[in-house]
Amino acid sequence: MHKGRRKKIRYIQMMPKISQFSPRGKPGRPDEIELKIDEYEALKLADFQGYDQSEGAKAMGISRPSFGRILRSARTIVADALVNGKIIKIRVGNVQVGVRHRNYPGKRLDLEAAAIDSFTADKKLRQGILKYSHIPKGKEKH
Repeated sequence: MHKGRRKKIRYIQMMPKISQFSPRGKPGRPDEIELKIDEYEALKLADFQGYDQSEGAKAMGISRPSFGRILRSARTIVADALVNGKIIKIRVGNVQVGVRHRNYPGKRLDLEAAAIDSFTADKKLRQGILKYSHIPKGKEKH
């Protein structure tokens, strides 16, 4: 039986493509260290995707202080593995995969969507310019 409050489900974008990182050049079988899936997600959101802690917390469905603690733990684990040549194993825990995009605050994760948005914005700008220019309808260049 657990004491205290039950852990809240953490939301993650998707499962990692690989679940283990191994150092090369260390003779024998290196020690292993475990990185929980929520630590992996916090590290990815903050250090890879550039979210601040408030945005990352919102994306994962947890409080900002909890996100900060998870992120600090993840950074310590990764630093230990790098400095001491340990294998990092990503452990799956109590998470919900596939977050609704409305949970993600203001960051564009999909570059293709950003390119489409840019194209649409350019098209609207051109239409606005043509609307107020002296070029007769049908004579504008595309």
